Amino acid sequence: MTNNVLITGVGKRLGFVLAKHLLANKVNVIGTYRTDYAQLDELRDAGAVLYQCDFYQQASVDELIETILQHYSSLAGIVHNASDWLPDNADLPHSEIMQRMMAVHVSVPYQLNLALANLLQANASECSDIIHISDYVAEKGSKKHIAYAASKAAMNNMTLSFATLLAPKIKVNSISPALLKFNPDDDDAYQQKALSKGLIQTQAGFEEVIKAIDFIRSSRFMTGRNLHLDGGRHLK
Repeated sequence: MTNNVLITGVGKRLGFVLAKHLLANKVNVIGTYRTDYAQLDELRDAGAVLYQCDFYQQASVDELIETILQHYSSLAGIVHNASDWLPDNADLPHSEIMQRMMAVHVSVPYQLNLALANLLQANASECSDIIHISDYVAEKGSKKHIAYAASKAAMNNMTLSFATLLAPKIKVNSISPALLKFNPDDDDAYQQKALSKGLIQTQAGFEEVIKAIDFIRSSRFMTGRNLHLDGGRHLK
């Protein structure tokens, strides 16, 4: 039985930690990255097969799809983790900001889901999985990241459509976290402001999402759902 899982965006943070977790549990990780960080060698040494792909370049996406179709006969899952967090005041035309957010969070997952559906159907286990890593702001919105929030909301809607299209062999679900882990350059004032937004005033940690991914993959009865890992922000 093959156990190939494609993870987009394994270069750092959640994607990197998730890839290490799955590799340690004997999963064959196929990863994509945009920037070749030195730490990716750790994944390669552990057995991951990594492909560089710029999701803002259609030719690069087309090449990735063709490569996966040529080299693999089945997939047990796809985790759409690749993300970008462009603010609306970025030094780019507003049209390009929206285009980029929709490309990485909607267009590329859409293309991969359709192009690789037959590989997911061919997996020998009872079910395969598509998991969209979304965001809490998809429901609340954001004054400074309007394009980002809109693209994550579109991703959540795709979960519903693909769950209907691909059932029962392929389960499709979303995970919407908030405040996973601070970046090293986040100052104390920012951290305290962010923590105060939730009822559970702490970072979730990457492990919280990884546990959710393990749960979804082990379930045989959940599809078209969105797991909210937000520390109770919706009640504040």
